[in-house]
Amino acid sequence: MLCLSGGAARAEDVDALIAKGDQFDKQFQAKEALEVYLPANKLEPKNVYLLVRIARQYRHLMSDTSSKQEKLRLGNISLKFAERAATLAPDNAEAQLSPAISYGKMSPYMGSRDQVNASPRIKAAVDRTLQLDPTNDIAWHILGRWNRVLANISVVKRLLAKALYGDLPVTTNEAAEKCLLKAIAINPNRLMHYIELGRVYAQMGRKEEARQYIQKGLAMPNKDHDDPEMKEIGQQTLQTLR
Repeated sequence: MLCLSGGAARAEDVDALIAKGDQFDKQFQAKEALEVYLPANKLEPKNVYLLVRIARQYRHLMSDTSSKQEKLRLGNISLKFAERAATLAPDNAEAQLSPAISYGKMSPYMGSRDQVNASPRIKAAVDRTLQLDPTNDIAWHILGRWNRVLANISVVKRLLAKALYGDLPVTTNEAAEKCLLKAIAINPNRLMHYIELGRVYAQMGRKEEARQYIQKGLAMPNKDHDDPEMKEIGQQTLQTLR
C-alpha cells in the first residue's frame, strides 16, 4: 500500500511539474521551463512527452545565444534528449521528428564531417515521421530544407565530401519546392514555410516568386520561437535579389 501511494504521489508531482513547464513552454521561457521539466524527468526518465519538450527548450536556448560553441553544446544536449525519446517511442511521430529538428538546428554550426554524417539521420527521421503522420507540416518543411541544401552543393564540394566522408544524396530544388508547398497546404499559418520556399525560388533564379513568398512570410505575425530568426534570414535573402 505504501509503495502504491508513493507511486501515485510521484505521478501527481510529475503531472504538476509538467503542467507548470508547459506554461513556460507556451511563453518561450526555455530556462524557466527546464527548471521544472528536468526535475520531472528525474522522477520519470522514460516519459517521452517530457523528453521531447526538454529537447525543444535546449533548441530554444540555442537560438538565444550568439556563441557558435554554445549553440553546439546546447544542440548536443537537445539531441541527447531527442534521441532518447525517439528510441523509447518508435511509433510516436513527434518523438521521431525531434532528433531531425535538433540536427537541423545544429547543422549550420557543424564541421563538414558532422554535416555529412547528420544528413542521412535527418532524412531517416523525417521519413519515419511522415510514415507515422503524413500531415506533419514541420516534417515536410525539414524535408524541403534538406532537399534545398543538398540540391545546391557544388560538384567540387560533392567530390571533396565523397573523398573525405562518403557520398552525399543527389536531389533537386524542385523536390524542395514540392515539400514546402505540401507544408503550406497542411498549415498555411506558419510563416517559416513561406520564407523557406522563397529561399528555394531564390536559388532557382525565380526572383519574383522568391520575393512574393518571402514578403508573405515577413508580413505574418510571429507565433513560433524561431520566427524572428527566420524573418532575419528572409530579409537577408531579399537583399540578394536586388
